Amino acid sequence: MGTALEAATWPAITDGEAGAILSRFPAAGRLAALRWHSPRPFSAACLVETDRGAFFLKRHHRLLRGPAALGEEHAFMRHLRSAGLPVPVVVSASDGSGAVEQGDWTYELHARAPGIDLYRDRPSWTPFLSHRHAHAAGAALARVHLAARGFDAAPRGPHPLVGSFTILPSADPMGAADAYVAARPALAAFLAGKRWRPELARLFAVLGSGLSERLRGQAPLWTHGDWHPSNLLWSDDGEVAAVFDFGLATRTCALHDIATAIERTAIPWLRLAEGKHDEAPDARAAAAIVAGYRTVLPLNPADVETIARLLPLVHVEFAMSEVDYFAGILADAGQADLAWDGYLVDHAEWFLSPAGQEFLRQFANGAPV
Repeated sequence: MGTALEAATWPAITDGEAGAILSRFPAAGRLAALRWHSPRPFSAACLVETDRGAFFLKRHHRLLRGPAALGEEHAFMRHLRSAGLPVPVVVSASDGSGAVEQGDWTYELHARAPGIDLYRDRPSWTPFLSHRHAHAAGAALARVHLAARGFDAAPRGPHPLVGSFTILPSADPMGAADAYVAARPALAAFLAGKRWRPELARLFAVLGSGLSERLRGQAPLWTHGDWHPSNLLWSDDGEVAAVFDFGLATRTCALHDIATAIERTAIPWLRLAEGKHDEAPDARAAAAIVAGYRTVLPLNPADVETIARLLPLVHVEFAMSEVDYFAGILADAGQADLAWDGYLVDHAEWFLSPAGQEFLRQFANGAPV
């Protein structure tokens, strides 16, 4: 949750472990080498080379993702692939499922997707390298939304580290927040005794006026939920070649996904969290995402205004899910505090600052691409 490197939460996948797990995926072949370990914090993953090609092996703690929860993601991925989207193939295990369990762990295996991993060594939620990339990502996001139509699965359950869309569109956001917390015992225990309700109610009052009415009119849609450049693979000419990491995917709406993409890429949160203001928020990058999206699907002025209204609060439900993860699975009160104070509250508060207000003004007025 910052720019400094920290020790991995989960141990790296070993050669022996990978070899044993690959034997349960008949199409994978025999392990030749582990080529790269992902530095991302919420799971352990690596690129594996076998006598049949390259694969991406990912391991989750069973409390975070079991086979049923992964099956929800995999069903959405299959739907997108059937519509022609460049999404990795989920390799089937011996029993025909997309995941295997061993001890406290759940494993999934994907065939390596085509494209260049340009952002592999950059932290998540950092800006695009160019406005051209932002434009291409916006167009690719629209293609995902177009392909997602017709996927009618229910929203995902209260798994940790999953996006959701229950609080902001509610006519009673605080009532919906109470229900969200009550469904997650670790989150409820962490918040007990804290003045979280007045804090959240204040943010809704100053930043969410009229938002629920706007969102209730949006068509439900399964969305990616974590659209940033390091979840995309790229072609030599700067286009999106493949889309991966559907761990946060669930049913929200298109404008929520667009706002998430902007919030995670156009504002230098990691620098701001360290008190550094050498990298300005980039309303032109936000506008480029919208412009790229419009090359595939329409967005009218009311849609853009709704995105602007949504930006200060779009992160709230995932931030609460992060608190649930840190407080529950990791029992790390310090990181849970950081997720609540430094992520949920401070990100929303930034939009009330002069810099945040100017960013919203520029975006709403159509910053030149």
